[in-house]
Amino acid sequence: MCQLFLVSAYRTIEIDGHRVPQTGPLLVVANHQSFLDPPAIGVAGRPRHFDFIARGGLFDNPAFARLISACNSIPIREEGGDAAAMKEALRRTAMGRAVLVFPEASRTKDGATQPFKRGVAVLIRRANCPVVPAGIEGAFDAWPRSSTLPRLLGQRIAVAFGEPIPHAELKAMPPDDAMQRLQGEVEKQRERASDALLRATRGRRPTTAGA
Repeated sequence: MCQLFLVSAYRTIEIDGHRVPQTGPLLVVANHQSFLDPPAIGVAGRPRHFDFIARGGLFDNPAFARLISACNSIPIREEGGDAAAMKEALRRTAMGRAVLVFPEASRTKDGATQPFKRGVAVLIRRANCPVVPAGIEGAFDAWPRSSTLPRLLGQRIAVAFGEPIPHAELKAMPPDDAMQRLQGEVEKQRERASDALLRATRGRRPTTAGA
């Protein structure tokens, strides 16, 4: 259902989805523009299925909680550390699953990528698996944080994937350096997604293209 909606409503553009390993434990790290990010990245990375970490407040609405729970989401507290969420994410990667993480922790307010939270470095160090950087563009225009409902007309979304980064490379780096490396890689992919949107829309510039 998500695939049909994203493809029909936003004609999601996928760039280098073949870079997503189809088997084995995996973390996918991406920028966070809107509620559309998890399904859009999931559609672009198919046939691999992604579990994803979602902030606990999203589970306050029973109907929405059922929806994202059906998509194998992992709730995490918005303030302070959440050992239970960390353990669950690690448990799922140990099972050979792919977990999608948004290191900004919340949706951007203006479309620009916010600084990555340092706590994600702990998950990356313990997961003992490769990390794929992903960049999404267009989702902020389609459903900005200030809007209650998504915009369904005239919007396009693009998702680009980078090459998997071996676990050993990131583990060998100080946590802050590892986060800086990941944010830089995610931004490269976001820029590739932005360029793809510019070509697909004949030059209509996404809100975040110059952010």
